[in-house]
Amino acid sequence: MKKRKRILRRLTGVLYPQRCPLCGEILSRKEKLVCEPCAPLVRLIDEPFCMKCGKPLANPRQEYCRDCGKNGRYFDRGRAAFPYTGKIKKSILNMKLRNKRRNADFFSAAMTAVLKEELEHWEIDVIAPIPLHPKKRRCRGFNQAELLAVPLGEALKIPVIPDLLKKKEETSEQKELDRKSRQKNLKKAFKIGPYDVKLSRVLLVDDIFTTGSTVDAAAAVLKEAGAEAVFFLTACIGTEREDRTELVTGERHGKRKPDPDYDRHSGI
Repeated sequence: MKKRKRILRRLTGVLYPQRCPLCGEILSRKEKLVCEPCAPLVRLIDEPFCMKCGKPLANPRQEYCRDCGKNGRYFDRGRAAFPYTGKIKKSILNMKLRNKRRNADFFSAAMTAVLKEELEHWEIDVIAPIPLHPKKRRCRGFNQAELLAVPLGEALKIPVIPDLLKKKEETSEQKELDRKSRQKNLKKAFKIGPYDVKLSRVLLVDDIFTTGSTVDAAAAVLKEAGAEAVFFLTACIGTEREDRTELVTGERHGKRKPDPDYDRHSGI
């Protein structure tokens, strides 16, 4: 039986070779998650980062990012693996929008490393991926948050409940909206699923954190249902530089586009 499984794995590797999630090149046998040329670009977010959401900070004397400093949050704390820039950004979008599901292995491994740093303090009881509306899930064929959450839970032996939260309304694409519109868009968008579980300390998992409106709306529902604490972990998170570009230049309205290859944190 074991021999048969080894043969099947080898055959699968020949037919569908593993590719680097950052550049798309076929990985050699000694290369596991990324190719050697891309390896120096893989750098997890390190301090200084926002003490609330984990967003990278330009000023080491800051404690909170612009959004967390100005706005109240329902979630207690959060972290992310990478800044949402450069090849990392392209890779997560390929996973989400172009069906490159294998990229989830790379991101979930990075997220596992980050969560290990916080486990002692957060004491997570259960992991819940941010849900998609059923119509959108049928269209896409998968929920990218669930692709990240399941291997994360398996690696750290924390139960994952994919339907702990449900998306009860189909909302507009968040990336097209400003902060106030995002909050209005997500109001009453989530509900607790059919599971009879005692909520205590919940970890929300998603692919990208920008303003935090999605995570905050989900955290609010969990808190109302009796959760003691709600944390989050995402593969990527926006940076202070991106926030300032949007606020100062009006980039979302097409006045200026930031350099997609700029990343002060990883050199991408």
